[in-house]
Amino acid sequence: MITVKNLTKFYGDFPAVTDVSFNIEDGHVYGLLGVNGAGKTTTMNMICGSLAPSSGSVRIGSYDLFAEPEKAKALIGYLPEIPPLYPDMTVNEFLYFIAEARRVKKSEIGSHIERINEKTGLTDVSEKLIKNLSKGYRQRVGIAQAIVGDPETVILDEPTVGLDPRQISEIRALIRELGRTRTVLISSHILSEISELCDRILIISEGKLIASGTQSELCEALGISDRLVLNVKAPVKRAIEVMKGLGRIGKVSFDEISDSVCEISIVAGERDIREDIFFAFASAKLPIISMEMKHSSLEDIFMIATTPSEDSHKDGEDSDQVSDSIPSISSFFRSASVKKESRDSDGEDDDDEGYKPLFGRK
Repeated sequence: MITVKNLTKFYGDFPAVTDVSFNIEDGHVYGLLGVNGAGKTTTMNMICGSLAPSSGSVRIGSYDLFAEPEKAKALIGYLPEIPPLYPDMTVNEFLYFIAEARRVKKSEIGSHIERINEKTGLTDVSEKLIKNLSKGYRQRVGIAQAIVGDPETVILDEPTVGLDPRQISEIRALIRELGRTRTVLISSHILSEISELCDRILIISEGKLIASGTQSELCEALGISDRLVLNVKAPVKRAIEVMKGLGRIGKVSFDEISDSVCEISIVAGERDIREDIFFAFASAKLPIISMEMKHSSLEDIFMIATTPSEDSHKDGEDSDQVSDSIPSISSFFRSASVKKESRDSDGEDDDDEGYKPLFGRK
């Protein structure tokens, strides 16, 4: 378990990370999500002890990272965004060097490296110089060095950046495999990667943690729901009349796509109303061009969570706490979901490179 409390980092007068607090529980894959420059790498470097914070604390297991760094760091493996590799070493030489640095028993290093090569798909290139490997294989070597010594937690900073689609798929499969036996923390700005790999999400924006939880928990906290979206060949006013006849079905918004087509968005409720809507518009002789259930996505969460609310800087005040930021984000969503006209179905308005030692060479 990793406990981060009030972590802050200033570069001169610039606050790169401000008062970030969160817990990494054992047995989960966490995603640290944010745009470029949001503070993800700075946060990662402080958690791993590569960068001293201006204030705050990090506990890894039962050890304070800054009071007992050797004991704390023994529990984690870290892959920076640019893998720290020695290009004139072979893969085995490099991993042997890392194993010695992490104090793996000499009698066990050979079998240990063999297992890691097998797990990370490096067996066939283990005697090749790192400089002669493709970027995808170099990334694998980076992940391999992070799991030397069998750390309980593996921290990966942008593990697929710069890779081609096939390499990305292979690295993601490797991360999923690691997640079965270790706690994993990944940073990324790629939404699909976080959504595919992670069961817990941390969103950082402008150096502040603004939301955390599972995807469903974040949807609930931000007021995001699944929506039924249909395009109808009808003017907006006529579509409103038809929707009124269905009674109260929850929040509905209308958007004029063209003079003769409008889009209707309905917040999904417990009852499936698609059949009722179909027959209502059929009776009115207004054809439904398309009807689709749009499920809430990580993209919805990210866009809403990282969009500042209108009053977020009012009177020069910023909210540093997640609990304080959620209401303003939620209120932003409610107002943003109203397009051209928004009302309930009853018609009422809704406001809603360095030295190169050689180890292990025979």
